[in-house]
Amino acid sequence: MSRAILATEHLSIGYAPRRGPRRIVASNLNLTLHAGEVVCLLGPNGVGKSTLLRTLVGMQPPLDGRVWLDGVDLSTLSAREIARRVSVVLTERVEVGQLTVYALVALGRHPHTDWTGRLTPHDEEVVHQALAAVDAVNLAGRLVHELSDGERQRVMVARALAQEPLVMALDEPTAFLDLPRRFEIMRLLRRLAHETQRAMILSTHDLDLALRSADLLWLMAPGGVVHAGAPEDLVLGGAFEATFATEGISFDRHQGHFRIHPPTRRRIALMGDGVAREWTARALERAGYAAVTPDEPVGLRITVTGDGRQPCWEVRTNGDAPQHVQTLHDLVALVRRIEG
Repeated sequence: MSRAILATEHLSIGYAPRRGPRRIVASNLNLTLHAGEVVCLLGPNGVGKSTLLRTLVGMQPPLDGRVWLDGVDLSTLSAREIARRVSVVLTERVEVGQLTVYALVALGRHPHTDWTGRLTPHDEEVVHQALAAVDAVNLAGRLVHELSDGERQRVMVARALAQEPLVMALDEPTAFLDLPRRFEIMRLLRRLAHETQRAMILSTHDLDLALRSADLLWLMAPGGVVHAGAPEDLVLGGAFEATFATEGISFDRHQGHFRIHPPTRRRIALMGDGVAREWTARALERAGYAAVTPDEPVGLRITVTGDGRQPCWEVRTNGDAPQHVQTLHDLVALVRRIEG
């Protein structure tokens, strides 16, 4: 295993107001982040993900315990020394005026420059390498405010890379992005972590992407408990579904996603096979009907015919002539009419 870059020792996080008692969000946390590893920080709203992330990067002091950064107590480092080791990409859009992409990425060199802020040839080379790493060399001359959300996020990652950190911390890096851009950013972060051996920790609400992309999950549950493990281990152990347990919603361990369970109105016998049958069952489930096997004694029976690309559906009720529909939208509407 690669070396530990960031570790916590009996860490307690929360808030200590000047007046009033301390509010502990989570305590006795012993977590480790290794070089080249992508950790996704997950949990329901309000459990303390942002508090933990801020504490790990030195933006907020711990209540108790220590954070070790490459073997050094984080509390002994100055802000400049932390900035040379840790880069942060926040969710909030930073207003940068008329800065070009190159100028914004070059700001990542600030912890390494002298008081004049002048870039050396080495600094210039690091900026170019950061832009190339995120495939943004062609954006260097563009104004930041002209970029799309996806381009802007890649540039912010480049700025963080230009700091040459040991750890990159990202707060909701896929927020505001469409589905293809979310996959693109997660794939980029995973590649950068593995190629550069930087440790990456990112908080996210995108559970599906986290399950597919993270080397390790830190799953914060209500009550201050943090489960750490590979995504598959947390799913198999039940921690994932227990943390997000909500009435009417369950986590499907087999498929790796959440399922919505509206109140079931009636059981319907479903005959057919292949992908058309699977999507028919999903459409019926979404509408509140349970698809069962043909041997069950039910009054409503649906048969999927045709092929996977052009299926059709035959609907039979006890003693009535069969009815046929060409789309799942029409099928659900017909079932609802039959149900009254």
